[in-house]
Amino acid sequence: MFDAILLGATAQSALILSGLAVYLVTVPKSVIGAFAGFGAGALISAIAFDLIPQGEGLQYEQLALWLLVGGVVFIVADQIVETRFGEGGGSSALGIVVGAVVDGVPESLIFGIQVASGQPISTSFLVAVFVSNIPQALAPSADLAKAGWKAMKMLLMWGTVVVACGIASGFGFAITDAFGASGDRAAAFAAGGLLAMLTDSLMPFALERGGTWAGFWTVVGFASSLAMSS
Repeated sequence: MFDAILLGATAQSALILSGLAVYLVTVPKSVIGAFAGFGAGALISAIAFDLIPQGEGLQYEQLALWLLVGGVVFIVADQIVETRFGEGGGSSALGIVVGAVVDGVPESLIFGIQVASGQPISTSFLVAVFVSNIPQALAPSADLAKAGWKAMKMLLMWGTVVVACGIASGFGFAITDAFGASGDRAAAFAAGGLLAMLTDSLMPFALERGGTWAGFWTVVGFASSLAMSS
């Protein structure tokens, strides 16, 4: 289980690196949008070619059901965060933390599933998760730094998210190890949650920050992830 926790935390470590980077460099809005577009395209490819094949042990009706369950769970959790802390979790530091955890849980679950089931770790999915976290941390961190946050406080905030996602990865390991065949269901569940996150969060953010070029970077991310999958 420790390997799963470590892998889940490592995949989310871009949150810490990006959060601290705002104290060293000023990242243009268009570059943040490009990262968001690339990450979205890479995640779409990873869902299609890594996660869905892991759920092919299910009948198509069951696969579709678990996709829907994952999407509904993400949307409900995201709605709770927006209602409690403000849209995007941006009204408070705690809102940002909770929002990032909600986004990261479906990704983290799948790493735990892969470790528990003995599947090779998908490099394309790992890269997709890492890159998609860069814009998620850059934008709010820049705002918080301007508001007077010190680097240590920023480190503590994003470190909390990384630890929480590591625990989620450990949970994915535990349920797969305990129930065995549930790995395909958990993969479909995670894929549904990621698809909902892409539509509600990452892709609109990419368009807002990157403009029409966000579509180009989405294709680049998809193609790059596809190349790594093959």
